[in-house]
Amino acid sequence: MNSTLLVNVFRFILLLAVQIVIFNNMTFLGFIMPLPYLLFILLYPVNGNKSGLLLASFLLGLTMDFFSNSGGIHATACLVLANFRPYIFKFSFGVSYEYQTIKINDSLTPERFSFLLLAVLIHHTTMFILEAFQVSFLWDILLRTLLSTIFTIISCIIIIYLIKPTKR
Repeated sequence: MNSTLLVNVFRFILLLAVQIVIFNNMTFLGFIMPLPYLLFILLYPVNGNKSGLLLASFLLGLTMDFFSNSGGIHATACLVLANFRPYIFKFSFGVSYEYQTIKINDSLTPERFSFLLLAVLIHHTTMFILEAFQVSFLWDILLRTLLSTIFTIISCIIIIYLIKPTKR
């Protein structure tokens, strides 16, 4: 078995378990919840199998929906993020993306931060629009998206620095 595949399977299980056990039970102000399970989609290899990413993203979202009782909004938001991921890479990294020299879990640079911010915003906006499904809740959607994005980015940065391999 390929070591990249093993790392991705381990990352999938670990991030999902941490999200379900810890972060699903952690809410701020009653409605703000960090969702660092998105790191699986964001840290998936740039040159990895695209259909594998879509399938894994769907399974990730479906599992979250199962444990959150949310009716498919996580699966849809994860698929939207997986589909927009190459465009976010091109926007954030430019030419570096085309040569596939990107490692997201290195030190935080403005390019990596913009990638993380755009990806989390796309996911959260999709998820909260589907959750509310009414235009009359626009301010609620914007507030939840903004605050949850802030807490998700903070938790993702902390997790990235915790799992970052040490240089010897």
